[in-house]
Amino acid sequence: MNSFLKTRTDTDMGGTMSEREKLIPPHGGYRKLKSFQVAQLTYDITARFCERYIGKGSRTRDQMVQAARSGVQNIAEGSQASGTSKKTELKLTNVARASLEELRLVSALLAETSEEWETGKTYLKMENHNPALS
Repeated sequence: MNSFLKTRTDTDMGGTMSEREKLIPPHGGYRKLKSFQVAQLTYDITARFCERYIGKGSRTRDQMVQAARSGVQNIAEGSQASGTSKKTELKLTNVARASLEELRLVSALLAETSEEWETGKTYLKMENHNPALS
């Protein structure tokens, strides 16, 4: 029998656990997670913001959208992996956290370097901007 599917018996836990209780809980259901819902909303807002305010072909735009997308995708994949590997679930959750933190840092940089956010008139030119030199 596969060790991931092994069930506890009454003798394993001194008669306190039912025979059907799994050692590793079922996986999936990530759409109900608040972290997934917030990450999805963050992605949607980021994509719209970048469309409106950051010029096409900008590395900053690509970086922001990819970081937001990665956060969503890694939460989903981590949740799906939870049924077979808690280690993989934690790794993917940490990748999602790091991606969303990267997005937060890029957004903070944008907030510091832009004075005007009027649609169609202002596009950020971030490729050559280095805040350490400002």
